[in-house]
Formats: sequence, structure tokens, C-alpha cells
Amino acid sequence: MHSYAPGLHILATFTAPPPALLDAPACRAFFTAQVAALGLTCVGEAYHAFPEGGFTAVLALTESHLSIHTWPEHGLATFDVFLSNFRRDNADRARELYAATLAFFGGEEQSRTEVRR
Repeated sequence: MHSYAPGLHILATFTAPPPALLDAPACRAFFTAQVAALGLTCVGEAYHAFPEGGFTAVLALTESHLSIHTWPEHGLATFDVFLSNFRRDNADRARELYAATLAFFGGEEQSRTEVRR
């Protein structure tokens, strides 16, 4: 019988103004600041801007991961964050990170799923 709850995984899709969905360097600075502010630890990251626009970003965290994929031609982004509870309950931090990301992009949530792992 397992009573340990590994953490909270948030998966979301939101619409946002296309210029925000094109700016990978601004997103990188934002994610770096958020990770530090929330006391998380980034152990690797990949950002890729597509020639036709949009970008993808994935951050490996000691707490798990954070990712975003943008489609500025559709004004759309997908986002996911999973923060494990290994050392502390990080559910509130996962929600804060999602809310801050939505605000940063000027986004409007289309769908959101929270999975308690």
C-alpha cells in the first residue's frame, strides 16, 4: 500500500497574443526568474525557436519538469509543469508557476487539467 503522493502535474492550453508567443528569449528570462523565486532547481534546459515562428522550451528540474510549446500563427500555447513532493509539498508552487506564466503571456486559459500523481 502506497500513501506517498509524488506531486501535482498541471497540463494546460491557452490562447495569447502572437508577439508573446514568438519571444523565446523573454520566456527564458521569465522562467529563470520564476524557478529562482519559487525555490526550484533547474538542472538542464532546451529552448528551440522555429524559423517560421513559435518556440518550444523544456526545463529539467530536480523537482521534475516544466515545458511550453507555442503556435503564434494560431495564438496558442500548451504548457505543463510537474513538481514532485520529494522534500516538500509543491502543489502551490506548481499552481503559482502556471498562473504567473498565464499572466506573463497575457493568456486566456482554454483548458487545464490537474493530475495528482
